[in-house]
Amino acid sequence: MSLEIWVIGLGLVLMLADVFMPAERRRFLAYGAIAALGGLLVTNWANGATGTAFSGMFVQDGLAIFFKRFFLIAAILVLFMAAEFSEQLTAGISEYYSLIVFALSGMLFAASANNFAMLFVAIELITVTFYVLTSFQRNRLASLEAGVKYLILGALSSAFMVFGIALVWGTTGQLNFNELAAVTGQFASDKIFLLGVMLVLVGLGFKIAAFPFQIWAPDVYQGAPTPTTAFLAIGSKAAGFVLLLRFLFAAIPDVTTHGMNLLIIVSGITILYGNLCAIPQRNLKRLLGYSSIAHAGYLLLGVAALSASGQAAVLFYLGGYLFTVLGAFTVICLVMRQADAEDIPALAGLNQRSPLLATTLTLAMVSLAGIPPLAGFFGKFLLLKAVIQQAQATGNHGYYCLTFTALAGVVISLYYYFGIIRTIYWSKDVPDLSPIALSGPAKVTLAACMAGMFWIGLFPNTLVTLATEAVKALK
Repeated sequence: MSLEIWVIGLGLVLMLADVFMPAERRRFLAYGAIAALGGLLVTNWANGATGTAFSGMFVQDGLAIFFKRFFLIAAILVLFMAAEFSEQLTAGISEYYSLIVFALSGMLFAASANNFAMLFVAIELITVTFYVLTSFQRNRLASLEAGVKYLILGALSSAFMVFGIALVWGTTGQLNFNELAAVTGQFASDKIFLLGVMLVLVGLGFKIAAFPFQIWAPDVYQGAPTPTTAFLAIGSKAAGFVLLLRFLFAAIPDVTTHGMNLLIIVSGITILYGNLCAIPQRNLKRLLGYSSIAHAGYLLLGVAALSASGQAAVLFYLGGYLFTVLGAFTVICLVMRQADAEDIPALAGLNQRSPLLATTLTLAMVSLAGIPPLAGFFGKFLLLKAVIQQAQATGNHGYYCLTFTALAGVVISLYYYFGIIRTIYWSKDVPDLSPIALSGPAKVTLAACMAGMFWIGLFPNTLVTLATEAVKALK
C-alpha cells in the first residue's frame, strides 16, 4: 500500500503547488512529478515484497508488481508528453498533472484488486479522473464533446458492472476472488450467477474497448488532449486487462473454461472491426482509436487461449505496446501543435522537418503492424503461438479460425499503417517545411520509446521471463 499512498500524496502536492508557484513555472511541475515517480519506480524495483491487506481485498503478488512497474513507466512518459503539451492548456496546468497522477493511483489499485469492492473502486477512480482529463480543454468543443460521450457511456458501463457484482454476490455470498473461486463450481449452471458474470464482463469490456463495447473509443481518442489519449490508450487498457485476467482466471476459473467459444468470437470480431474501420480514417488520433480496438482483439487472443502461455503473452504484448503507442502519441503531440491539425496530411514532409520525429513515428507504425524486428512482431507471435497450442490441445477448430482472423487483421492493418509512412516520406503535397524544434526532454522521451521497441523486439527473453513469473499468481 505504501506505493499507492505516495502516489496519492504526490497528486495532492501537485494540486496544491498551483497556489504557490507562478503560472509561467508550472510547466516544470511535470519534471518534479517525473523525478518523484522515477524514485518510486526504482524503490519498487528494489523491493519486490509480496503480501495482502484489508482482509485480502488488496494483494501484492507477482502480477501486481509487474503491472505497477508498467503503470509507473507509462505515467512517466505521459508526463513528459504533458509538459510539452502544457502550452496548449489555457489554465489548470498543475491540475492536469495531478489528475494524471490520480489516474495512476487508480491503476495501481487495479493491479492489486482481489475483491469486487476494490475492483469497482479502482475502475471508478480511473474512469472519473479520465472524465475530467478528456474534457480538460474547455475552450475546444471537440474536447467537451468527447468528455460528455465518455461520461455517459462510462456511467452506463459502471451501472452494468455494479448490477453484475450484486448478482454474483447475491448468489454466492462472496466478494473476495479467492473465496469466490472456491465455490464457483457450485454455481456454474446458475443463470442468475452467469448473468452477473456477463454484466461484469460488460464493464470490463468497456475499459478495454472490446466489441461490442468499443463505440466510445474513436470519438474520445480524437477529442481528448493528446497526453490524455495516450494514457487512456495504454494505462486504462492495461488496467482493464489486469482486472480481466484476475476476474476470469483467479475468481471464476471454472466458468471461464466454459466460455472458450465466446472469447474466441469476441476476439475475432474485435480484430476485424478495429482494422476495417481504421482504413478510411484521415484523423490520426481517430485512426489510432480504431487501431486500439484491433489491438484489444489481439490481446484477447491470449485470454481466449486459456493458458499460462497466453496470459504471459498478454503481458509481453502490453510491454511492447507501451513504448509503441506512447512513441506515436508523443510525435502527434509535438507535430500537431505546429500544424494545428490532426489529419494525416499534416505529416507530409515530416522527414525533412524533423528526422527524429519521422523515424519514431515510422518505427511505431511498423511495430503496431507487427513487422520484425520490433516489439509488435514478437508480441503477436507469442499470442498466435498460444492460440495454436490451445487448438492442438483441445481440438477446437474455432482457434484455427481465430488464428486466420488475426493474420487477416495484420494484413489489413498494413494498408493504413504504411499509408501514414507513405505520407511522411513520399507525399507530394507538403504544406510546410519549417523545422520542428525539440526540447531535451522530448528527445529523451522519443529515444526511450525507440529503445523500448527495439530492445523488446530484439531481446525478448527478459520480458518473457518477467511475464511468465507474473502470471504464476493466477494459478
